Amino acid sequence: MDPKWNEDLPIYRQLRDRVVAMILEGVLKDGDALPSVRNVAAEYRLNPLTVLKGYQELVDEGLVEKKRGRGMFVNEGARTQLLKDERHRFLDKEWPLVLQTIERLGLSAEELLEAVAESAKAAGDKHD
Repeated sequence: MDPKWNEDLPIYRQLRDRVVAMILEGVLKDGDALPSVRNVAAEYRLNPLTVLKGYQELVDEGLVEKKRGRGMFVNEGARTQLLKDERHRFLDKEWPLVLQTIERLGLSAEELLEAVAESAKAAGDKHD
């Protein structure tokens, strides 16, 4: 997790978002344990209650399960649920803005596909 915090958003929410990103990226998989509240609090110099509040949001969303005396674990299907939710949010909230920009700039489908291919090629070159 990145130790830099954005001042515009509560830290517990940023912590929750970072765990979500780790699940989506496959860093944390179904059944994996989350780092302990104590370890995260100590490593990032946070109040343990802040960490617990971020983790509790994940529990409330059904992404993480609290096992008494053992810690917090990623629920089965958490990544699938997150992908579904994030795709829905993207299509409802972000895509209309992206589409407006595409239309405003007069970009064609061919230009967009070419840009995607160039981005993929550049990303492939970085991994070589």
